[in-house]
Amino acid sequence: MNLSRVRMFLGSLTILASLATVSCQSSRSEENESENKPIALPIYTVEKSNASTIKDYIGTIEGKVNVEIRSQAEGILQEIYVDEGAYVQKGQKLFKIDASAYQEVLNNMVATQNVAKAKLENAQLEVERLKPLVENDVISEVRLKSAMSDYDVAKASLDQAGAAVRSAQINKEFTIINAPANGYIGRIPKRVGNLVSKGDSEPMTVLSDVQTVYVYFSINESDFLYFTKMKAKEDSAAGIKYSSNNSLTFPDVSLILADGEEYSKKGKVDAVSGQVDRTTGAISLRASFPNDDNILRTGSTGTLKVEEVKKDVLQIPQVATSELQDKTFVYVLNDNNKVERRTVTISGSSKDKYIVSQGISAGDRVVLSGFDKITDGSTILPIEQNH
Repeated sequence: MNLSRVRMFLGSLTILASLATVSCQSSRSEENESENKPIALPIYTVEKSNASTIKDYIGTIEGKVNVEIRSQAEGILQEIYVDEGAYVQKGQKLFKIDASAYQEVLNNMVATQNVAKAKLENAQLEVERLKPLVENDVISEVRLKSAMSDYDVAKASLDQAGAAVRSAQINKEFTIINAPANGYIGRIPKRVGNLVSKGDSEPMTVLSDVQTVYVYFSINESDFLYFTKMKAKEDSAAGIKYSSNNSLTFPDVSLILADGEEYSKKGKVDAVSGQVDRTTGAISLRASFPNDDNILRTGSTGTLKVEEVKKDVLQIPQVATSELQDKTFVYVLNDNNKVERRTVTISGSSKDKYIVSQGISAGDRVVLSGFDKITDGSTILPIEQNH
C-alpha cells in the first residue's frame, strides 16, 4: 500500500516537471521572438542643401565724428558754456580761456604796426621831396635811391607788423573754443579756474557725432576668403571681370547690445582694412548703423552677427548625433535596415542641424532617436522623418 502511493507521487512529480519544461520552453520562444522583432525608429535621409550659419564677432562702437577738443591757447579756464552729454551745433561756444594776456600782446602788435605805418609815411614823404631835386640836378640821384630803399624797408616793416597783429589776433581767438561739428559732449575733466595748456595729457572733452555710428570688428582670414570668393563667383556669374576695387559681398549685419537685445536697425559693412594682422591673422572691418534714436554711443561694445550661406553641404539634425569624449557619432542604416555606428566630423551648425564634412554621404539614412535600444548590427523598422 505504501509502495503504491510512492509510485503515484513520483508519477505526479514527473508530469509536473514535464509541464514546467514545456512552459519554460514556450516562454523562452516568446522572448526570443520578441527580441528578434525589429524596433520601429524614426530616420532621416541625408541630402545636400544650402545652410545658413551665423558668425558672431565682438565689435567696438564709435561715432562717425569723434573729435578730441584741445586748447591751442594757454591760460585760466574762465567759462564753460555746455554740460556733459549736451548736444551742440557746429560753431557753438564750448569754453572760454582768460584772454587778458593775449589782448596785451595784440595791443603791443597794433602799436608796433602803427609805428611802422608812420615810418612808411615818412619814407614816402622823403622820396616825394627828393624827386624834383634830382630832376633839377640839385642833388645827386644816389640820395633818391637811398630814400627809396628806406621806403622799401619801411614798407616791409609794416607788412611784418601787420602779420604780427594777425597772429596775435588768431591767438586771442583761440581763447574761445567752438564746436568743430555737430555732436554730443563727453566728459569735461576741467573746471572753471583750472589752468589749460597745449600740453595737457587729456582733452578738454570729446565731441561725438552719433547720428551714424561705426562698429569696428575683426574676422579671421578663413571667413575673409569665404566672402572674397563668394564675391568673385557672383561677379563671374554676372559677367563682371574681377577687379581689386570690387568690394566684398557682406549681407546686412545685426548688432546685439550689451543687454542681450538686438538693435532694431540693420548695419552694412562699408570698409575693409587692406592688411592682415600678422600676430592674430585677423582683418579689421567697419559696419555702419543709423542711430536716429541716439541709443548707441561712442565707447560701447556689442556683438555683430553675420550670416553666411554655404551651398550644397550635407546636414543632419542635431538630435541624430551622440557624443563621447571629443567624438561625434551617428547610427547609419544599410540596405538591410541594420544600423552601423559611424564617427562624423562637424564643421558648423545651421539652426537645428549640423553641417557634416566627413563620415556620411548624400542618401545615407541616419537614426534620429532610440539610441539606448540599438547597437551595431541591430535591425530596425525605419520611419521616414525628413519633413
